[in-house]
Amino acid sequence: MRRPAILTRILITILLLGITPLGPPALGQTSAPTSAQHKSPPDVYLITIDTLRADHVGCYGYKQVETPALDTLAADGVRFTQAFTHSPITNTSHITILTGLLPSVHGVTDFGVPLSPQHVTAAELLKKHGYQTAAFIGAIILDSNSLAPGLDRGFDFYDNFPKTDSRSADGRNDGRWGRVERRGMEVVEHAETWFDKHRAGPHFVWVHLYDPHDPYEPPPPFSEKYKDHLYDGEIAYADSTIARWIAFLKKAGVYDNAIIVVTGDHGEGLGEHGEETHGLFLYDSTLHIPLILKMPGTAHRATVVDTQVRTTDILPTILAATGVAPPAELNGESLLPLIAENPGTPSPSGRPLFGETDYPLRWGWAPLRALRADNTKWIEAPRPELYDLQADPKELKDLYAPASAKARSMQAAIAEWEAKLPPRSGAGNTVQPLPDPKDKIEVQNLLHNAMLASDDHRSSEARQYLEKALQIDPTSPTAHRQLGELEFSTGDFSKAAVHLKRAAELRPEDPTALFELGEAMEKSGDWPGARDALESSLKMSPSQISARLLLGRVYLQLKDAKNAADQFEAGLLVDSSNSEGRLGLAEAQIQQSDFAGALPDLEAFTKTDPRNAEALRLLARAYRGLGKEQDAQRTEQQAEALKK
Repeated sequence: MRRPAILTRILITILLLGITPLGPPALGQTSAPTSAQHKSPPDVYLITIDTLRADHVGCYGYKQVETPALDTLAADGVRFTQAFTHSPITNTSHITILTGLLPSVHGVTDFGVPLSPQHVTAAELLKKHGYQTAAFIGAIILDSNSLAPGLDRGFDFYDNFPKTDSRSADGRNDGRWGRVERRGMEVVEHAETWFDKHRAGPHFVWVHLYDPHDPYEPPPPFSEKYKDHLYDGEIAYADSTIARWIAFLKKAGVYDNAIIVVTGDHGEGLGEHGEETHGLFLYDSTLHIPLILKMPGTAHRATVVDTQVRTTDILPTILAATGVAPPAELNGESLLPLIAENPGTPSPSGRPLFGETDYPLRWGWAPLRALRADNTKWIEAPRPELYDLQADPKELKDLYAPASAKARSMQAAIAEWEAKLPPRSGAGNTVQPLPDPKDKIEVQNLLHNAMLASDDHRSSEARQYLEKALQIDPTSPTAHRQLGELEFSTGDFSKAAVHLKRAAELRPEDPTALFELGEAMEKSGDWPGARDALESSLKMSPSQISARLLLGRVYLQLKDAKNAADQFEAGLLVDSSNSEGRLGLAEAQIQQSDFAGALPDLEAFTKTDPRNAEALRLLARAYRGLGKEQDAQRTEQQAEALKK
């Protein structure tokens, strides 16, 4: 990852007062602001590199990859050797970085979960102090219009992905680039373009580089140089984009007085503990990340801090360095005292890390919690785990024994942490104990590979992965749902319905599986089955406009015009200009012989969209129902002319 540098001599004088002891923290603890007296407020540049393990970066001792930009930043600043993320999930981890809050506190524990307005972000805090704020993301999973709602709060400009249909003429998804991911160079180019138009500072700019995330497809020449370890090739490429960004900042004259933070959101399993990617487990392979901090000036160049720190400490550090008062609630502490003290002498315990992942709940498996403190790791799971990290840094020898003093001590410590957190959601709602993710990792790897293959139009390969997953776990609702989606995409709607029905039976609380079942049944002509599935889906998630519109069409097929009209009207309450809803409502009105009710909107519709043949045909029927035969014939001729 990029290397944040040391701390400027000015910041040494602004030491935080009253640092909270490092035991289980009071979750509302805050860091006192400093009173740094810069001639001008420092720019702040946050660089997050997705899926970056600390032990795959040159300045962290890895010899199989070249990361000169990160290495140079580390030489210019402070490198934290023992930095850890609280979550191995991109959205969750980035929210933690930008709010200084634990995942359980900010509540964004899965994709698509909105960030509550009660939690303020770095951008909001800095913007109030005159900062121009901008964010440039490398993946759609951080898009604030879809999978990361609320993440754009406080940013003057947030570089979301275009709202365009990414499907080609044959209905297939176009390539991944530009649709779900941007190359790092494109992200940096966007940031440079924005900066050139907003020269006046101070600036807070966040650049997110997604490249090391799987699938590992580095561009040339990195694809050739690292052909035998493509993950490292992605890291080397990401490093080259950092080099460009840093060179740009230097040329713009803002580097010297800038605060630069470079970190990873999480690591990557790479097969350790059976985990190929990340999200499911809380081992160091996915929690240990690089963290580099460059402060204004040249003090403390090439400083190394070996004390354990966390991503919740990043925001308090930025606020302390800029003199901005912290919010009432922070779960981290400023890193400045660690640098101002003796960085070469690490605290024997460091700052305890509370790790958490709710990602297993997506598959119906148990969520995990972990506590990393005093060179010990406790993982709270259906089958708990205990590791001596000093003797066993790879976490290969589980020392858990229910009666052991260490196990009881760590269990009590994590219970103390959890007592300060909001109640868990999801896991506590089940009657039966959820499976331990350790027992499901092979299935999860297959499901992930199937998703990538399906997205890349390799349907046969995706089907093989899913069928193998079902051989291992016939009751996997996710495998059935993915296989149903695959069959649907290939046009085998009857087979799709079989798998989607099984998915809905295995996970009856999943409204999406029921909606997709309704889609498959509608396509295969099973109108009563489609009706029942869609109604069940809408009972759980009433705001689904697509489900309402589809249910309206199903009711039309069932000749139940009254209920069809109800569904279209409900959809139009959400989106009054929705064409499908307007035409569906008109069809339902015509079926009920309410020609006068249908006429006004159909006339308005055809004026704004005179080439819509369906609207013209419906308008002709309304005219004819009202006895306006001449108007009906004229409108039918207009519709027929569109076929030519």
